[in-house]
Amino acid sequence: MYTQRLNRLIEQASAHGFDVLALVPGPDLFYLTGLSFHLSERPIVALFPVDGPPAIVLPALEAVKVAQTAVELEVFPYTDEEGHTPAFQSACASLALAECIIGVEALQMRLLEVRLLERYGPGCRLVPAEDVLAELRMCKDEHELSEMRRAVAATERALGSTMHQVEAGMTEREVAALLTIETLRAGGEEMAFSPIVVAGPNAASPHAVPSDRPIQPGEPIVVDFGATVGGYAADITRTFAIGALEPELARVYEVVRAANGAGRAVARPGMPAEEVDRAARAVIEAAGYGEYFIHRTGHGLGLETHEPPYIVAGNRRPLEPGMVFTVEPGIYLPGRGGVRIEDDVVVTPGGAKSLTTFPRELAVL
Repeated sequence: MYTQRLNRLIEQASAHGFDVLALVPGPDLFYLTGLSFHLSERPIVALFPVDGPPAIVLPALEAVKVAQTAVELEVFPYTDEEGHTPAFQSACASLALAECIIGVEALQMRLLEVRLLERYGPGCRLVPAEDVLAELRMCKDEHELSEMRRAVAATERALGSTMHQVEAGMTEREVAALLTIETLRAGGEEMAFSPIVVAGPNAASPHAVPSDRPIQPGEPIVVDFGATVGGYAADITRTFAIGALEPELARVYEVVRAANGAGRAVARPGMPAEEVDRAARAVIEAAGYGEYFIHRTGHGLGLETHEPPYIVAGNRRPLEPGMVFTVEPGIYLPGRGGVRIEDDVVVTPGGAKSLTTFPRELAVL
């Protein structure tokens, strides 16, 4: 698996004019090698030349991980006592990085690693390589989809367990903590991101943070979270209530549910990504709430909770089998509340299928 991925990486890097790819700990390095490290004060950089064997500079205490992976990497270790400078100098000289064009992760690499490459690869030019890396990861294989199905299953079990325990008077933060516990109990290895649990006026902010505000009867409660399994994330949002919603918010809920269904219904191979956004948005605009849908309809999902393809106006990229993305329309009424319903969708050869199947009808607890 990793050999095939590395071959594709080198092919794409060469086609884009790169001499070498330099990756730091994160999803791209995990995808290509299975190696996982924390970003810390000890810099780690993996180097993938288009015409030679790959290498990695890392702390000596992490070298055992490289020995356990199936990918052959020349290791340039360093100890805390000697520091990282000699290892980077040796690696850059060994791989002849001077005057090279180096593809880097513009959204991941820190100034620390940039300065080391520039210092010990004199004359090198660092160029963003997001397009190359996105192409490698955008269409999921069966192994990846299997891990994502497991993540979804754990997420949905946790959501069901949590909903049965929520009561009026509990704070948003208490429900978020309960959701985290239930996710781990359900088989999630970790949370894909800090869960969003917000109610009432707080639910009018798409990315609000759980607070100590008690949840009141009749308020919309927006729950947005996901489990990670095998490095792959799920991401689901459901909105429910303790007691009946006021009439307009109940209507808003049905509009959002219809928009979610419309977006999922049009997804298929060859369809530009923006058409999914257009279909969902049209439902909300027709209902008179267009100005209250204040974000894109969705984003790609995999090793990251936000990755290509982005489901947004202007993205003409055709959908392809294996792409996984969210469909998450929402309506947010300032000072009153909001509704969002989010599903994870995979494009299939004949259309698209929702990986998430948790009921979308309004649940009144």
